[in-house]
Amino acid sequence: MNNCCGGCKRGLCAKDISIFSSLDSSELTEIIEKMNHKRVNKNDVIFLEGEKAQTLYFLNVGKIKIYKYTKDGKEQILHILSEGDFFGELNLLKESKYRFNAKAIEESKICMLSKENFKEILLYKPEIAIKILEIMGERLSDVESLAQNLATNDIDARIAFLLKELSDKYGKNNEGNLVINLHLTREDMASYVGITRETISRKLKKFEEEGIIKIVGTKKIIIIDNEKLEEYI
Repeated sequence: MNNCCGGCKRGLCAKDISIFSSLDSSELTEIIEKMNHKRVNKNDVIFLEGEKAQTLYFLNVGKIKIYKYTKDGKEQILHILSEGDFFGELNLLKESKYRFNAKAIEESKICMLSKENFKEILLYKPEIAIKILEIMGERLSDVESLAQNLATNDIDARIAFLLKELSDKYGKNNEGNLVINLHLTREDMASYVGITRETISRKLKKFEEEGIIKIVGTKKIIIIDNEKLEEYI
């Protein structure tokens, strides 16, 4: 298998993954040679909760949502992952099953490393394990913040939390405003904060009327008044 990752955007697909930031080109090449690579279409399921955990995934291009189902069968999004993120790592160090689902929300390219190869890498590069623990801690903190947000009955606060989360992670500065250009459907946004599609559409319109955001088409939201947005949280 060559270093070009079967058509991935970057020549060395692992070089922009944070956990591999300390490795040199030869070490990256060695890791990439252990990887498999594939392209997934929008709405393709990467894995389902309950399946045997055997693989660490790296997102080279695209967006992936990590989600679970509530007791009443509703989808609850936990994370939206983008280029450079990795997932599946929580269950790789012992025999176990995935505790969440992963699905592409746009056409994506992913790289895959087996559990066995991942363990070998950790043995000779323990600093990677430290990086993973740091990122896992950040993700657990994000889930705790999400849980606190979902516990409130204030729907405006939930939506403000979502917009703030998306703008912090994916917002691009454009003439002083933050532009969120993310392929999230209204259904995805609704499932992130535990409300209906109709409710989030109505509330986004309210935020627009208040001059907090500007909605451009169905895929772009511009944060115009960040301070006013934070007042809702």
